[in-house]
Amino acid sequence: MPSINVAEAKAKLSQLLDRASAGEEIVIARAGKPVARLVALDVVERRKPGAWRGWKASAEALLAPMDPEDLDAAEGKFSDEFGISLPRSGRS
Repeated sequence: MPSINVAEAKAKLSQLLDRASAGEEIVIARAGKPVARLVALDVVERRKPGAWRGWKASAEALLAPMDPEDLDAAEGKFSDEFGISLPRSGRS
């Protein structure tokens, strides 16, 4: 990913916009430190206002205990289809 300083970015903004719209990602740096990234607008995933409107969860649903299988998986305990415990990969 190419990096360009602020002064050069100002001088070549039109060219940089063309490159970004073609799919290139350009990093703009100030004093050698990256401060911004120029990407095509359609590459950036936009949030939709109100996407969570209507989503409701009751305290009961949020505080309900986990299923035993999910709890074991969260704690790193796994078992096969016969209920035999298996060690986590990389651990014994």
